Amino acid sequence: MEQLLNLYKRHYGEEPASVENISNGGSNRQYYRLTAHDGSSVVGAIGTSREENHAFIYLSNHFSTQKLPVPSIIAASDDEMCYIQDDLGSRSLFDALKGGREAGGRYTQEEQQLLINTIRELPRMQMIGARGLDWSNCYPQPEFNEESVLFDLNYFKYCFLKATELDFNELKLEANFHMFARDLNAETGESFLYRDFQARNVMLNADGEPYFIDFQGGRKGPFYYDLASFLWQASAKYSFKLRRNLIAEYYNSLKNFTEVPSVRHFAHRLSLFVLFRTLQVLGAYGFRGYFERKQHFIDSIPPAIQNLRDILKLNPEIFPYPYMMDMLKRLTELPQFAPKPKEEMKREDGFKTTDNNIYSQNPLDGPATYSKYDGKGPLVVKVFSFSFHKGIPTDDSGNGGGYVFDCRSTHNPGRYEPYKKLTGLDETVIRFLEDDGEILTFLDSVYQLADHHVRRYIQRGFTSLMFSFGCTGGQHRSVYSAQHLAEHIHKKFGIEVRIEHREQHIKQVLKAK
Repeated sequence: MEQLLNLYKRHYGEEPASVENISNGGSNRQYYRLTAHDGSSVVGAIGTSREENHAFIYLSNHFSTQKLPVPSIIAASDDEMCYIQDDLGSRSLFDALKGGREAGGRYTQEEQQLLINTIRELPRMQMIGARGLDWSNCYPQPEFNEESVLFDLNYFKYCFLKATELDFNELKLEANFHMFARDLNAETGESFLYRDFQARNVMLNADGEPYFIDFQGGRKGPFYYDLASFLWQASAKYSFKLRRNLIAEYYNSLKNFTEVPSVRHFAHRLSLFVLFRTLQVLGAYGFRGYFERKQHFIDSIPPAIQNLRDILKLNPEIFPYPYMMDMLKRLTELPQFAPKPKEEMKREDGFKTTDNNIYSQNPLDGPATYSKYDGKGPLVVKVFSFSFHKGIPTDDSGNGGGYVFDCRSTHNPGRYEPYKKLTGLDETVIRFLEDDGEILTFLDSVYQLADHHVRRYIQRGFTSLMFSFGCTGGQHRSVYSAQHLAEHIHKKFGIEVRIEHREQHIKQVLKAK
């Protein structure tokens, strides 16, 4: 600590007014926020490995010259055991996505936009960052290769697989490991492999723009690795639809920096890295959980196993490693990894406001449009889902305004056994409705009507507007429609929207700015 304070004083000519310890996550480095007397702040780091510190300092300086969104190095000690960098604030992408994680993967439009912004920036980091980079400065090795893959696969075998006491033939598994490692290294390219690309290592500035940190383990390697690491983070619970959209965003962004393979080839290669990254993560969770007895990592194992189950459902031709795949299937079927009954997820808060302009009252309205409700604002929109068998929701605002939409003309998931106990908030129901398409056409018309009405109510300063969606049971189509209209209005106008899925006993509030 004394060395860091001396470095600060040598650079700024005075000691910091305050020093605050910053959580270091899983790193061996210690981070401190050093605040000057004028209120400005920087972040100081103290490392335990000179080689690792050198890698970060070199990479940060290199990326800064390429104008990439990383913290700049302000000063470093001669031995590089400590350094000072830009303070990017305290809000990480991981923090910003907390509401969606707690809701079981139901991310708001704003949260999804943060993910899109980040995934669009990743190819620039990988491809522009690789230009002119001296790979010999990377730590602990300059390039992704078969040796490193086999190290991670054996880490999985010894730290996770053996701890489960699953019976397997080690020689047959090792032979498949070598085949897998060769396939992962079948393509080489000039791109920077971040290695630890996850939401915790993305900081957000005041405008929500992403900045990248903790890339000191990066090296030359395939760009698929980072995409797999980010989108198959076990705790994130990204839905199939959201993952698919983010992969498309990444693929389209990558086109700006390099020649891309066909979509089919890209998907095949990505699948290999998703499987590899999943095994790599299970190895880390096994060591940290089973051996170091850290509860957080033990709790992270079930969602990682579920990721593995999902991967095993893919076309088996993608993975020509019969013994390894059979062993993994048996692993997911162990009693200790049996899926728990699905719990109903509710979001009471955690929804973030959008940064849209709010319409002011229209001065051209004049006295001719005046009523006792004019000029009271701000507008609060209430959106209900309900069952027609139990009656239309009552309006308690006093003005009696609003719309009631009948969803019963659209295809009903409730007719099919797999969906009978689910709701329009569940991913499988959402996919059913959107793949069918009738509900999307229905909502397009609703959005046009609602947009005009909400805009006019804001102009006039009205305080309450109500939309209700009914279907047979108030469970599938009405729930889907109400949730999507609410998020649409909130994203477009930034006003408070209150959602009530009456028959599901779920209430949510999308707060206004």
